[in-house]
Amino acid sequence: MLISETRKGDLAIFGEAIIWALFPIITILSYANIAPIASLAWSSVFLVAFFSFIVAARGKIGEIFIPGVWKYIPLITIFISILYYSLYYVGLKYTTAGDASIIALMELFFSYLLFNVWKKELLSARHTFGAMLMILGAVIILYPKQGLVFHGGDFLVLLATACAPIGNFYQQKLRKLVSSETIVFLRSLGAIPVFFVLAAILKVNAPLVAIQKSFWFLALNGILILGVSKLLWMEGIHRISVTKANALSSIAPLFTLIFAYFILHQAPTIWQLTAFIPLAGGLILLTDNKI
Repeated sequence: MLISETRKGDLAIFGEAIIWALFPIITILSYANIAPIASLAWSSVFLVAFFSFIVAARGKIGEIFIPGVWKYIPLITIFISILYYSLYYVGLKYTTAGDASIIALMELFFSYLLFNVWKKELLSARHTFGAMLMILGAVIILYPKQGLVFHGGDFLVLLATACAPIGNFYQQKLRKLVSSETIVFLRSLGAIPVFFVLAAILKVNAPLVAIQKSFWFLALNGILILGVSKLLWMEGIHRISVTKANALSSIAPLFTLIFAYFILHQAPTIWQLTAFIPLAGGLILLTDNKI
């Protein structure tokens, strides 16, 4: 049975969500020996090394010279690789893995503003209601604990979510010209010097011994989480709307809470568990029934 392009997009986003659920946990574990910006810098080195091989092996090097590529790459690099990841990485230093993943759901709200209010991208009533249920789930989790007041790391993660939709808008356009692996490679390559300069300014460059201690966390973050998961993300938004993709990926906090329980020994609260009722309902509404 043939699978529709829409369903392929749904499945790609589901796969991305499960892998991305590990991002806050692996990143926090790397902080035992290395500062956030240094962790991001070295994770990006692993990412670029891996994808340079992928791009070469798949014969995609020529895509770098396609007219129009460099119209979008600087903007994608700024909003995704630099602003989004820098804010998220530093934010994780001052909040929990579960809280960060839940606050990240606000990316859906900012995507809705960009793609549906400004760009007037079509989203059905079914999908709109599903998106509202997703946001309700985030409210249920945040209100009992914080009264919807964002503090420290939470606020930085929130700012990160406001940057992501702009980068996704340009990634969606560029994906029509080149492959996902080329986009990940170029945007990450351009960001590495910025990360190391920023680490030097903040005086948080990691010594070799610290890098060795966090080697597997940095490699896993760079190759699997920042790399493979984002390939799935771009393949997804190439087939479905960014707003819908953000809503579908909102299942990630559930897996983050599960992983955090077993890896970080952080038990989920009753409010967090209750919130997944509307989250699950929204997920069902946002997934097309037809294959």
